[in-house]
Amino acid sequence: MLFNPEILGWREWLSIPELGISRIKAKIDTGARSSCLHTRGLEIYETAEGRRVRFSVHPLPKKPDLIATCDLPLVDCRRVRDSGGHEEERPFIRVPIVLDTHTWEVEFSLTNRDNMKFRMLLGRTAMKDRFLVNPSLSYLFGKPARRTRPSQA
Repeated sequence: MLFNPEILGWREWLSIPELGISRIKAKIDTGARSSCLHTRGLEIYETAEGRRVRFSVHPLPKKPDLIATCDLPLVDCRRVRDSGGHEEERPFIRVPIVLDTHTWEVEFSLTNRDNMKFRMLLGRTAMKDRFLVNPSLSYLFGKPARRTRPSQA
């Protein structure tokens, strides 16, 4: 497939409007197959329409008062191996993300990343046929403007 990819730095600012997150710092991780989003208070429950997952996201570690409360259909639960080799069963969701003028749907595993620097990892599946990564660059697309407060999600 021929494509004209744009270049990403090793970290970029993204937004997830459907979750009320106007900006979140993501590590662009070509070593990770799947993408991951930091969550707290994760709860999977059943409805007449199917399984759903409820959780909260603190998108900016230095601003703990900003909280996005989310409730979405559960796509799947799968075993994921983290960078330390530990396996964990994680729920997956699918939501559109925005990077500058690019919007596309990404599947995320949900887990607590309190001990990690980045609240989001963008894995190689999400970037396939879209972007190339230059590990010596950062924040090539700049910081998105804050449109809504995450706590209003």
